[in-house]
Amino acid sequence: MRIGLGYDIHQLVENRDLILGGVKIPYELGLLGHSDADVLVHAIIDSMLGALALRDIGYHFPDTDEKYKNVDSLKLLAQTNKLIQKEEYKIANIDSNIICQKPKLMNYIEQMRENIANVLGLELNQISIKAKTNEKMDSTGNGIAIVANAVCLMEKI
Repeated sequence: MRIGLGYDIHQLVENRDLILGGVKIPYELGLLGHSDADVLVHAIIDSMLGALALRDIGYHFPDTDEKYKNVDSLKLLAQTNKLIQKEEYKIANIDSNIICQKPKLMNYIEQMRENIANVLGLELNQISIKAKTNEKMDSTGNGIAIVANAVCLMEKI
C-alpha cells in the first residue's frame, strides 16, 4: 500500500467562478488560477501523484502551458488516474478537507463526491470531503483564500 498527501491554496478574487470538486458554487468571489483553480481537485491530484512519487501537479500540468488555461480540473484528475493505472495501482480511498470561512459548502459536498468518484471510477464511500473553517484566522479565515488538503491511499492491482 502507498499513501500520498496533497495540499493546495488559491486566492479568492472577483470576476472568477468558484469551482470546488467540479461544482460551480454561487458566490461573489472565485479562485484565481491558470486552470479553473479547483483547489480541492488539485489537492487530490497531488495526493495521488505523491502516493506513487510521481512529482506534483505543476510538473504534469504546468501553469506555463496554454493548453491548461481555464481547463476543467476534473479532466486533469482523469489524466492523473490514467497515470496511476499505468503504474498498476488503484485508489483504496481519498479523504479531504476544504478550508474556507465562506461560502458554506454543506449543500455541495455530495455533488463534489459524486463528481470525483465518477471521474475516478470509485464508489461514493471511497471519497470523503469535509468542509472546515479556520475560525476567522489566517488567509482562509479572513476570506482571502481557500485551502484544500487530501490523503490518498493506494494499493497495487
